Amino acid sequence: PSAEQSINLFHCLNELNDRSLVEQIQQSMRSGRLSTGGLSQAQWSALVFILLSSEKHLQVFDLKRFSASEEALLKLLPVVKASQKALLDSCNLSERSCGALASALGSSSSALRELDLSNNNLGDRGVKLLCAGLESPHCSLEALRLSGCLLTDEGSSSLAWVLDGKRSRLRKLDLSYNHLGDSGAKLRSARLPAP
Repeated sequence: PSAEQSINLFHCLNELNDRSLVEQIQQSMRSGRLSTGGLSQAQWSALVFILLSSEKHLQVFDLKRFSASEEALLKLLPVVKASQKALLDSCNLSERSCGALASALGSSSSALRELDLSNNNLGDRGVKLLCAGLESPHCSLEALRLSGCLLTDEGSSSLAWVLDGKRSRLRKLDLSYNHLGDSGAKLRSARLPAP
């Protein structure tokens, strides 16, 4: 079953007062012994259900609390989409993550306002994929950190195209510690629209 189907199943089980799997994950979280390395699909879905039900995790979601990996990001993407701020820095993410994040950013149900992707191996192709989400009319992202993401002028050109076309609500953009040439430097010094 898809992640959404599994989450719906947990809503149904919750209404029937069958909370065994959810309680198992909650107990592991409380004790600090939650290891995402060996979680089954049902346990991942229970974790997503718990996090989506938690106001604290929906204000600021930090992937490193669970697992600094691309696999964890893809499994927890519904939580990222529902969060106001997502800290995904230094999580071993790649271009593959950017496609999934672009889809989340472009979703009409996305609440994401701040996204930190610093110190991941996204590269120019990853940022180009991310730009598809940034230009969506549903994207409400205001701050994006791409520090140390192996970007060159090619990636900064994709960002410039989105920003120049007024296709984005972005107000803060961090491109520090990348391999930017002239066009990247211009983008870094360009003024983003005022909030």
